[in-house]
Amino acid sequence: MTTDTTLSRCAWPGNDPLYVQYHDEEWGVPVHDDRKLFEFLILEGAQAGLSWITILRKRPAYQAAYAGFDPEIVARYDEAKFADLMANPGIVRNRLKIQASISNARAFLKVQEEFGSFDAYIWQFVDGKPLQSARRTLADLPAKTPIAEALSKDLIQRGFKFVGPTIIYAHMQATGMVNDHTIDCFRYRALGGR
Repeated sequence: MTTDTTLSRCAWPGNDPLYVQYHDEEWGVPVHDDRKLFEFLILEGAQAGLSWITILRKRPAYQAAYAGFDPEIVARYDEAKFADLMANPGIVRNRLKIQASISNARAFLKVQEEFGSFDAYIWQFVDGKPLQSARRTLADLPAKTPIAEALSKDLIQRGFKFVGPTIIYAHMQATGMVNDHTIDCFRYRALGGR
């Protein structure tokens, strides 16, 4: 883990060690593993209206509650499992978000069946390679982009929920579909920024 306080990094993680670790090791790193992509869909959907650090702190509980983010297992969750999730204090106990996570697992499997992998499906929206932005400050980061809007619309048509353009842009940032580290951040060049 990189916790060097002399490194220049994006302003958003502040000094929270968990946030700094997430920023330095995960955020913006291209993800091509379907299970990891599913994990971020669940977590980004759960985050809606909450802070990301709240979700990061609950991530281990999500890992356990969602069978290591295995979409095949989650897609089979029934009413009893739904009730277990609603009673789980380690996750966000929002009825609509939990229902969406289960129905999204089913939609995720359909996408895998159609495209061979969720990775092949989602990365086509950026032509298979990370978009390189050149943001100077946190204020320059958009909440959504036309690509996020197109991807969101397509996901919704495929039956996904809690996948609005803002949530999907956060997903794109998290999974490295776009490099939105600010240009002064040490991770910007490491992830292909010029």
